[in-house]
Amino acid sequence: MGRKVTLATCSLNQWALDFDGNLERILKSIEIAKAHGAKFRLGPELEICGYGCADHFYESDTLLHSFQVLKKLLESPVTKDIICDVGMPIMHHNVRYNCRVLFLNRKILLIRPKMQMANYGVFREMRWFSPWKQLRQVEEYFLPRMIQEVTGQDTVPFGDCVLSTKDTCIGTEMCAELWNPKSPHIQMGLDGVEIFTNSSASNHELRKANQRVNLVKSATIKGGGIYLYANLRGCDGERVYYDGCAMLAINGDIVARGAQFSLNDVEVITATLDLEDVRNYRGELCQPNMEVEPSPCHRVKVDFSLSSGDDIYLPTHQPLTWDFHSPEEEISLGPACWLWDYLRRSGQAGFLLPLSGGVDSSSTACIVHSMCVLLCQAVEDGNSQVLEDVRRAVGEDAYRPLNPRDLCGRLFTTCYMASENSSADTCSRAKELANQIGSTHMNINIDLAVKGIMGIFSLVTGRLPQFRVNGGSHRENLALQNVQARVRMVLAYLFAQLGLWSRGKPGGLLVLGSANVDESLTGYFTKYDCSSADINPIGGISKTDLKSFLLYCVEQFQLTALRGILSAPPTAELEPLTDGQVSQTDEADMGLTYSELSVIGRLRKISKCGPFSMFCKLIHMWKDALSPAEVAQKVKHFFRMYSMNRHKMTTVTPSYHAESYSPDDNRFDLRPFLYNTRWTWQFRSIDDQIPLLRAPLLVAAAGGMSWQGGVKDAPPKAQPLNAGSGHLSVDELAEYGV
Repeated sequence: MGRKVTLATCSLNQWALDFDGNLERILKSIEIAKAHGAKFRLGPELEICGYGCADHFYESDTLLHSFQVLKKLLESPVTKDIICDVGMPIMHHNVRYNCRVLFLNRKILLIRPKMQMANYGVFREMRWFSPWKQLRQVEEYFLPRMIQEVTGQDTVPFGDCVLSTKDTCIGTEMCAELWNPKSPHIQMGLDGVEIFTNSSASNHELRKANQRVNLVKSATIKGGGIYLYANLRGCDGERVYYDGCAMLAINGDIVARGAQFSLNDVEVITATLDLEDVRNYRGELCQPNMEVEPSPCHRVKVDFSLSSGDDIYLPTHQPLTWDFHSPEEEISLGPACWLWDYLRRSGQAGFLLPLSGGVDSSSTACIVHSMCVLLCQAVEDGNSQVLEDVRRAVGEDAYRPLNPRDLCGRLFTTCYMASENSSADTCSRAKELANQIGSTHMNINIDLAVKGIMGIFSLVTGRLPQFRVNGGSHRENLALQNVQARVRMVLAYLFAQLGLWSRGKPGGLLVLGSANVDESLTGYFTKYDCSSADINPIGGISKTDLKSFLLYCVEQFQLTALRGILSAPPTAELEPLTDGQVSQTDEADMGLTYSELSVIGRLRKISKCGPFSMFCKLIHMWKDALSPAEVAQKVKHFFRMYSMNRHKMTTVTPSYHAESYSPDDNRFDLRPFLYNTRWTWQFRSIDDQIPLLRAPLLVAAAGGMSWQGGVKDAPPKAQPLNAGSGHLSVDELAEYGV
């Protein structure tokens, strides 16, 4: 009857500028699609060269090598008798476009340039590509000679066009076009297009997957149709992780889906669907709107059918329920896959982590443990590529991991770097966690190195600084803390480079960082301390989410050592102990709690709030706990610390992007790093509002309503340094560059 079609979409772990590897993975996906009976194969965005080429897109080599790969694809017998849709950059009339190239049996059918760019968040497509703005317009594209020799074509259609086969019509969307309020699928559907494709480079963020799935479902629930979604997988050389989730939908239902997190480099999803289901759906719901457009889609006809004449007994795929990962599961899986990509492609032999016994470094350790769990499961499932990469990393050709703990001992080194200010509790917590996950653990005392450095300073200057508890100034106290922190960074890199050598093993280790997103907001870390590393898997994750993640790890991995870590107050342990106990805590140092920082971070980045707007929102959000004056002090304190330490984000360790309020300076949160830290106009605007707020509050209180703390001019609970003056003290200014 010719009504049922088998279609294939995929997730590929491509790598920027890895043309050999990218070609191999594309061919493998086409081969798998054909083996499942598919007549159409869709791949992810810019799959030929990799999405993360960045300024390499400016280079003519990138365009040249992309066409060379396209030539190989056209010539390959694997691509025979299947319509292939691949992504690559193309220059047309000296303008660079992000394109889809559709071809069949050594002929290019059409080239469709992207019309709506992703130019927000981590994306900067407008830097390298121009959008195709000529709606429904098609031009001739003159093919390079190397392609002409294969296809026998001089020109092919280039522009906003769709593909018309003998049995259906296929239209293209690309990534951000699905998220746009003027998505192309709307008008294409009204013009009779039945199959929509979307080739994406959509990165993982916590709690984002449901948005993507809902968009795909909604693309066809109103107007009917079949929707194919392809996506990249892996790190692609970037801070982001592309998390797959390839899927197929029909008339608002998901009927086939791929994994969100997986170590498979190639994953192909196929589904057999009935075109008559689309036509029947539209006939009832959409008939009044299915009118001829003033400017109909330009159709490129091809003498090819996606269906066969004897498909009446071919079963079709039925709707399925999508079970989304919890945020804790996402933290366990996404950064773990990202770490593995980075490790195997960097050619290193494992990781080294300064393990302090606190929540942050323990979270990083648990993510590495989760990576080892995934690797062992992949090997058990027969993934030969993962086994080959594991053997290369550990330097043993015949090695096969016995269990995650065994593998962790070979890939992961942890070290507790103690000083005279470290407590026995944190040392024992770090050791217990290392023992449970199986890492190779070391205890290192840094006092000798710290005393040596301070001895050099004293010899040169004739003075020896003291901690505040011993009569020293704020500046002395801070400098003595930072020496310890920076010594730890130096030792971490020394042991990462020579630790395996000292044990007679080849290779070096990647140093892992463990500064969370909230600490980055305020700059609550020492510049070039042990938060400075090669990569940081938790740099885009909030403290609140990390604590929930550790609770998940207690149950999921039976890491009972985490209970003690979670119950202890976060501390840097850089100041002298009091009777052997920690006297310094992170939240007291910052003047803000981690939960408050999460709220402030979202208001600053997502809600685009400056000091005044943030104050206006927080006086309502925090009205049950803080007076307007107290809210004002917290807002001022945050912006002072943020602006004073903003420069630290220019040197922060490349971090896994997981949170939409991340302050990562590199391509995501583009802001100055030298501020007027007094914020005179902004803070004065806040101060002007506080007297005006008192009057209605007093009236409300007289009427039986109350605002806790709001009817008295109480001092703030956490008074920042010199907070009331609007000016910075000498010691506060000294923190710049720390």
